Amino acid sequence: MDFFSDNSVGASPRVMAALAAANAGSSTSYGKDAWTTRVEARFATLFERKVSAFLVLTGTAANALALASIVRPWGAILAHEEAHVVEDECGAPEFFSDGAKLVDLPGTGAKLTPQAVTKTLSHLRAGDVHHVQAQALTITQATECGTVYTPAEVRALKEAITPRGLKLHMDGARFANALVTLGCTAAEITWKAGVDVLSFGGTKNGALAAEAVIFFDPADAEEMTWRRKRAGQTLSKGRFLGAQFDALLAQDHWLDLARHANACARRLAEAVAKGGAARLAWPCEANEVFLVLPPAVRQRLKAAGIGYHDWSARSLAPEAALKDGEIVGRFVMSFATEPAHVERLIAAIAG
Repeated sequence: MDFFSDNSVGASPRVMAALAAANAGSSTSYGKDAWTTRVEARFATLFERKVSAFLVLTGTAANALALASIVRPWGAILAHEEAHVVEDECGAPEFFSDGAKLVDLPGTGAKLTPQAVTKTLSHLRAGDVHHVQAQALTITQATECGTVYTPAEVRALKEAITPRGLKLHMDGARFANALVTLGCTAAEITWKAGVDVLSFGGTKNGALAAEAVIFFDPADAEEMTWRRKRAGQTLSKGRFLGAQFDALLAQDHWLDLARHANACARRLAEAVAKGGAARLAWPCEANEVFLVLPPAVRQRLKAAGIGYHDWSARSLAPEAALKDGEIVGRFVMSFATEPAHVERLIAAIAG
């Protein structure tokens, strides 16, 4: 049983059917096709305003190109110390921004606070030629610890950076899962809360390989056409990216997929909270469950053939610190997770 990642499963059958349908006949190249045009209109409807949408293949490309579009080479990007852009993208944000500096901050549950951001900004003096110039803040939704920013929390972060003129980027690799939990609109958690650019995830939520960069101000998107091409992310057969998002966004399929994943995660979290054999490292607010696992539980999981990732304990609250022999384990649910497998996982944890 594989609970390693929502990258481990394939694509939604609807997405695969859409790709097969798009494969028939010929179409205009480089994103000028009917599928991509339709997706751009869907994004405008979803976000309740005209947006500039750019489709790419990977989340790394989406994040790196989004940040490069709003930060200069002498700029600084503030991020949580465990953010994907800091730990898992092999320097891509720095590379594509021609050298902008990532400044990482701590935060419980992988969430940043306005206080932490303000403190860091106070050490990066504006206009000082010896300092990189703070130009962007990036947050992850849902975070690397499975927690979720509320609209009020996003607005508070925006208010903290507004006096210095920073742009706000949201890494939404699991945006669908966060949105399902919040129960708000896509507009309310993005531009209405102060987000300037969003990396809209598809691959972790039913796509084969498709991400989107959504700019809410056309002025921020002026360089993206060239940056995407220069990065090798402008597909000649762009209709296959458009077809994936067209299938996901139609009839809220993307949200239905996220609801299933979140429900599986919630079932596990609730069972663990009642059982007592393990404990939650952070609240389960999306499709990931992080458990503090004693040695005996780890042995049972290994014997049952259950796969999960060991995880960092850096973002634990002080009162949740690990005891001798304990580790944090990450269990990720997807649109394809079988409820029966979740029940077997619960039984293995309980012993």
